[in-house]
Amino acid sequence: MVETDFLIYTLPNGIRLIHKYADSPVGHLGILINTGSRDEEPDEHGLAHFIEHSVFKGTKKRKAFHILSRIEDVGGELNAYTTKEETTLYSTFLAEFYERTAEMLSDILFNSTYPEKELKREKEVVLEEINSYKDSPSELIFDEFEELIYDGHPIARNILGNPVNLISFNRESILRFIGNNYHTDQMVISSVGKIDFGTLIKLTEKYFGQAETKLRQNSRKIFDNYIPGNLLVEKDTFQSHCMIGNLAFDVMHPRRIAMVLLNNIIGGQAMNSRLNMALRERKGMAYNIESGYTAYTDTGLFNVYFGTDHENLEKAIGLVLKEFKLLREKKLGVLQLSKAQKQLMGQIAISTENREDLMLTIGKSYLLFNKVDTIQTIFRKIEAITPLDLLEVANEVLNESQMSRLVYK
Repeated sequence: MVETDFLIYTLPNGIRLIHKYADSPVGHLGILINTGSRDEEPDEHGLAHFIEHSVFKGTKKRKAFHILSRIEDVGGELNAYTTKEETTLYSTFLAEFYERTAEMLSDILFNSTYPEKELKREKEVVLEEINSYKDSPSELIFDEFEELIYDGHPIARNILGNPVNLISFNRESILRFIGNNYHTDQMVISSVGKIDFGTLIKLTEKYFGQAETKLRQNSRKIFDNYIPGNLLVEKDTFQSHCMIGNLAFDVMHPRRIAMVLLNNIIGGQAMNSRLNMALRERKGMAYNIESGYTAYTDTGLFNVYFGTDHENLEKAIGLVLKEFKLLREKKLGVLQLSKAQKQLMGQIAISTENREDLMLTIGKSYLLFNKVDTIQTIFRKIEAITPLDLLEVANEVLNESQMSRLVYK
């Protein structure tokens, strides 16, 4: 990638556009909105996610079937997801159908009618999604760990919501949430595909430029009252499931990249991560052992998850804490650091080959930072990390006295 790979434009109403040209028959287009489940009021818990489901259920000129068929009839895919801080609608399609896709995304975003009959049916779908999640302790524990960490704060609430609130949602509550939280200066249209940028600008002006200008005035509630917790939950499961973690750096923090590297060393996607080697390869104690780092706008979370036989639980926890202690007390050698840096850079480079992921990644970066670093810039930041940087980050984030723990046993 070079500096000119990303082309940007801002519509008069504040919606931003970012594009990367790709000489491919397949195009990717999405709209990212800086609104998620943390922006809900307590009685709106689950509403952001329910809206993501409901935008496909009818517009002023289309019924639900016609929305799905509009893209899928030409071999494309239409999709959406909700996180704690974002809602995203996106599509993958043959590049010749850029205009069809842009019109479709605009229609469901700005003209959805949320018919009560369709909402009633979709509530049953979401209820099944909630119930299926409860049947999977290895997934449920992630949400309940955030509830433990962020106790009492909107980030603590899971994305899916709960059955009681779900039943209460209606067209009016949906339109009220959208009116309060969907702002044009907090929207980014992201594109990766074979289309001239001037043509793409005209399409976005045609289909997104008519939206009324709405600028965000409200600010999110800041999280600032972390108290480490330790919770044991009795569950009828074959394995014990364990989460260990602590607060980490927010998305704007200068040490965020060092935290990404440290997390990758501890329990990233590679099979040679420290925890995978310690628990799985050497001891055979866990099939799945992983660490994660999530950076929010005002806080961050580092966590380790593993599942193991009940009798191995305490030994496994001891091994995890031992690896934390080593990283707090011993600097990485020059060769160790170089290998870790090259590994992370390779993973990032490979991820850019998936153009759908690239479209979503550059869209989120532009949404949050109003810029997208080139891959060379990212590599330079990773290469600038020193052993002392990692040691200091480890001593702050892997501080055992500040760790929280959640166990299903």
